[in-house]
Amino acid sequence: MRVHGTLGNGFQEIIYQRALAIELEKQGVGFAREVEAAIHYNQIEIGTRRVDFVVEETVLIELKALSKLEDVHLAQALNYLEAFNMEIGLLINFGSKSLEFKRITNERKLRNQNNR
Repeated sequence: MRVHGTLGNGFQEIIYQRALAIELEKQGVGFAREVEAAIHYNQIEIGTRRVDFVVEETVLIELKALSKLEDVHLAQALNYLEAFNMEIGLLINFGSKSLEFKRITNERKLRNQNNR
């Protein structure tokens, strides 16, 4: 919220990513930026994807700087949760007048844990 309140909307995603990294560091929150994961199809690696942040090794954060979030952005974030084998993520959009964010969960991972 502080990043959006300070910068407002209208910048490219990388600007918000750098500002959020500064805020996380100031708060003493552990994070990794631009984390890459392999994407597999039939057990064959077919490429890689990068997520903006992994926080405290438990929360994936994907940033956007768009006028409006759409279903495709939510689907992308959910796919990242799967690829990174994580349970919880945040999709944050700095591009609208008001900060938009959605908490996302990897239901498949949660079901697998509950079935153990």
